[in-house]
Amino acid sequence: MAEELVRQYHLKADVGCHAFGLQESDDADLPTPFPDDFEQGVFLNPFPGRLDFYSAGHTHTALVDVEVWDGQPPGQDPSGWDEWAEADFVSSSGEVAVWSMSLGRTEDAFALGRPGLWRVRANCTGRTEAAALSEGEGTGEGVERYLVQFWPAEV
Repeated sequence: MAEELVRQYHLKADVGCHAFGLQESDDADLPTPFPDDFEQGVFLNPFPGRLDFYSAGHTHTALVDVEVWDGQPPGQDPSGWDEWAEADFVSSSGEVAVWSMSLGRTEDAFALGRPGLWRVRANCTGRTEAAALSEGEGTGEGVERYLVQFWPAEV
């Protein structure tokens, strides 16, 4: 039986200092909330209840497509992406929000459907353009694009 796409969201991430995060909507119980311990240069860095993304652009708005699958989604052709990585993500609530270095929690949020252990695959394109934009005009929207796929981890 083929895996199925359960939910899809189109979000915007306010990138500042090369950073944005996907984190539990309510961060009150997280041991290390965003942006504490953010590591420059690491494309995807997982923490409990949190995923940090390092953007090639300093300050801009990235487009983030989030997909929630009922099992591992089909693989992506790596030649179509500038960066890609996989990680585990533990959600205590099943509700995740986009977090910004300058704004904190933003209004953009999505439902995983349940709390628990998830596997995540993140892909990004437009990194060269985002870096050039940062060195030139400074800001922009939609130059850097992410696809972040979640599926239940097998336990």
